Amino acid sequence: MEKINLIVASDSVGETAELVARACISQFNPNQCEHEIIRYPYIEALENVDEVIQVALDTQAIVIYTLVKPEIRKYMEAKVNELSIQSVDIMGPLMNILLDRIDEQPYFEPGLVHRLDEAYFKKIDAIEFAVKYDDGKDPKGLATADIVLLGISRTSKTPLSQYLAHKSYKVMNIPIVPEVTPPDNLFETDPSKCIALKISEEKLNRIRKERLRQLGLGDSARYATEQRIKEELDYFHDLIDRIGCPVIDVSDKAIEETANDIISIIEQNNFKKD
Repeated sequence: MEKINLIVASDSVGETAELVARACISQFNPNQCEHEIIRYPYIEALENVDEVIQVALDTQAIVIYTLVKPEIRKYMEAKVNELSIQSVDIMGPLMNILLDRIDEQPYFEPGLVHRLDEAYFKKIDAIEFAVKYDDGKDPKGLATADIVLLGISRTSKTPLSQYLAHKSYKVMNIPIVPEVTPPDNLFETDPSKCIALKISEEKLNRIRKERLRQLGLGDSARYATEQRIKEELDYFHDLIDRIGCPVIDVSDKAIEETANDIISIIEQNNFKKD
């Protein structure tokens, strides 16, 4: 029984080519198809291709390659043709078709699919985090949050948390209420990742009255009175002064605008740390 040697060559980790190789091999009776797969990842120079070619010649291997960079791929193609080495170019044919159909140059950067996957899962983690730690549900989130939003009721903490989560930031938001003592570890949290959301009395009064009307309640409830709002804002300002974190006025800002301001502050603070 002839042993089949397969070389997987890639300028990334080589998972794609190896999966194709294993999928094909699996279609044959393992008792009748002895094989070995050798993976050569991170091929970044022509010398790396030469090494693959030499091993293929020595072992009569089939070369299966996924090479994104045009100069490396063309060199591999030339060498396998010159030396009559059996080979399969996994990405080349489709890349050529896409180049004809898409009026834009590709990145020609290895490993992007894995980075895209990582970005996707990072975003999902951030969204789940925002839900889990919404409205100060669990103070444990303070330690691992990228951003901590602080504000009284109706300052858009939850929609901001969700918006920022879609930008892959892990956000916890904490309501500031005079009757509720904030978590102790809030005062131990790095203030540079905390953002306080302030709002004018007039704007808040209008928002709360409208909210009460939507709920079918009279707009004279204490929640929307000037006295209650002033009491909450005074408590808010005292608490934020104690924490010493940046403050953003959300009175006349859209969610997107506030989110961009938050990201700018956080990135600037992170840059200073680095």
